[in-house]
Amino acid sequence: MKAAIITEGAGIDAIELRDVDVPPPAPGQAQVRLHCATINFRDLIVAKGLLVPSMGGITGGGVRIPMSCAAGVVTAVGSGVTRVKPGDRVSPIFAQSWLHGREPSMDMLGGMADGVARQLANFSAEGLVLNPDELGDLECATFACAGLTAWNALFLARPLQPGDWVLCHGTGGVSIAALQFAKAHGAKVILTSSSDAKLRRGTAMGADVTLNYRTDPEWASKARAASSGVHIVVDVAGVEQLEANISTLAPDGVIASIGMLGSEFSWGRIGQLPAQIVPVNVGNRDEHEAMLAFCVKHGVRPVIDVVYDLARIHDAFRHAESGQFFSKVGINLF
Repeated sequence: MKAAIITEGAGIDAIELRDVDVPPPAPGQAQVRLHCATINFRDLIVAKGLLVPSMGGITGGGVRIPMSCAAGVVTAVGSGVTRVKPGDRVSPIFAQSWLHGREPSMDMLGGMADGVARQLANFSAEGLVLNPDELGDLECATFACAGLTAWNALFLARPLQPGDWVLCHGTGGVSIAALQFAKAHGAKVILTSSSDAKLRRGTAMGADVTLNYRTDPEWASKARAASSGVHIVVDVAGVEQLEANISTLAPDGVIASIGMLGSEFSWGRIGQLPAQIVPVNVGNRDEHEAMLAFCVKHGVRPVIDVVYDLARIHDAFRHAESGQFFSKVGINLF
């Protein structure tokens, strides 16, 4: 079976495709034929060596299989496994042993643990979720990292209420998932982007207000005026945009600190600024299953902009790096 191999810090060009042998599943494991995967920004910064160990990075320039979001079918199970059976459609969760509660484990796929950019793999059976019939494999392959991050940004620290306002920055996987979840829950969404074409797509998906942050330096004040105060900011940019985000908040609003697209994570400023900043570190298996149930109930269908074959994984990563995509970039693992 084919697998992609990455050396942290060596960059996209250093990704290799290798033939690997996969042993039978050990006790407690399930073997999964992975069908497809999707790229997260996190995968790019692992390749570039920018993800610190406390966030699931590889230490010492280690070699790993990259990526964390995938879907496939169970082909075999080891002894003692009752959670799944051969033929089940499944996805591995982001942190393989983080099943419940708020204490994340460090066995994060594509970081401290080998990821999903491979055709066949053994996973802890407890670290798998059953994918619903209402969603296709490629759709389910968006959830483990980006989807669940968006879910917890909206429903964890300050649970979103119908009629609330959400500010989503950009049109990557987390922001578009947050847009979809928020609209399905009856909230209102402000979407920002540097691309008017992407903003038009966002409007078609239900965004109530769209703002081009590149051409409109008053975007933050306009977001505040349109909403009379934002309740949840889905913060994927980090410190670079933090003060502007704070200026949009309602009195009970929160900054859901997720990413560092242009700077560093905002949670490093917790307690230093007059705003509630909540770090969001993906989520656990219970939350993943709750998200899937929500999507089925409300008919939420994730968006995948373009799909590459595994043999073109370098092109897929470069396309993700370019930012010239909407929501998610997929990889076909067949």
